[in-house]
Amino acid sequence: MADVISPESPFKEEVQQYLKESGAKEKSEEILGPFSDLANQIAEALWNAVLPGSPGSSLSWELLLLTAVTAIGFWFFRKGRGAKGVDGRERRSSLLEYVLPKAIYTHQSARVDIGLYLLDKAMMPIWLLLFLGSVAPFVEKNTIGAMQSLFGDSPAVTPTIAWQLVYGLVTILMADMIFYWTHYMMHKTEIGWAIHKVHHSAEVLTPLTRPREHFIAGPIWAFGPAIGVTLSAAIFAWVFNGGITRISVYNVGIFSMLYALNGNFRHYHVSFRYPRWLEYWLQSPGMHHTHHSYLEKHWDSNLGLVTSVWDRMMGTLYIADKYEETPWGLAPQDQAQYTTLADNLTTPFKEIYRIVRGKPKTTLATPQSARNSGSE
Repeated sequence: MADVISPESPFKEEVQQYLKESGAKEKSEEILGPFSDLANQIAEALWNAVLPGSPGSSLSWELLLLTAVTAIGFWFFRKGRGAKGVDGRERRSSLLEYVLPKAIYTHQSARVDIGLYLLDKAMMPIWLLLFLGSVAPFVEKNTIGAMQSLFGDSPAVTPTIAWQLVYGLVTILMADMIFYWTHYMMHKTEIGWAIHKVHHSAEVLTPLTRPREHFIAGPIWAFGPAIGVTLSAAIFAWVFNGGITRISVYNVGIFSMLYALNGNFRHYHVSFRYPRWLEYWLQSPGMHHTHHSYLEKHWDSNLGLVTSVWDRMMGTLYIADKYEETPWGLAPQDQAQYTTLADNLTTPFKEIYRIVRGKPKTTLATPQSARNSGSE
């Protein structure tokens, strides 16, 4: 593995050659958005930056340490309240058990998390290659071309701090919107739910639960929000007449760090909630505890990533009581089908095959939305 991620890696040389042959690294006098510019100039730096374990990853030791320190602070200020056990109910415990409970981290579900994480890590270079080498530059180039066709030459606005903040805000909102609708479709369609069930089969929440996904879900989650980020970058590349690579890296870096910490607490047994009034606008990590609950009243709730706006519009917002019970996983009759690593890798294919063949729906295959309405 060390050879693969080192600067001398032959695989990286192949990636560089692919980027060159695909045209992603060609120099041009046209306006370049940040993703095309990055592909041209700093593909190697980006490659290193987005690998799991980098400072921007939720699983970097810095953010894991910050998560633990924050949890310790909660233990002191809440007088031991706010941590949940394997059953999703609040429990009081010693400081060590509060931060690192043995029952959770030795649970079979947590062991399955490790296997799915390693597979996700192995697949990441493929999604990165497809995104950086082809999808992002393609979307970016055509978006900039469309802006020029519709509005003419770039106004060449000076990227002041105020404009940079606008760019960052637009990027976050676009990524959040696409994430919500991707997540919505994963819950509301049979095939989407068959794939996404792997994530919801987690019976305990740990930082490793965030990448707990079936490997065929990788491109779905990668391309949707990434295209939103690329669209925003392309629009502002036209507004600023290019030259926004550094701004883009800075914006994405800040967002990645905030999301990484937020992501750890979204999938952590210690609840991190915002004031109730704020949760009507922003998704707190603790609201994701409710999303993972198998109680019927919690199904299909809190699908957003950053804001609660889309959940409010679509009626999927659920503001739970401060320490409300949230037993995690699938409904008991389904959980047995998603217990082991092998189950989580093979069952989605069985379900998709059943759906394509048009066989009658079963409780196992029916999306949460259908089960909400009483379907079999």
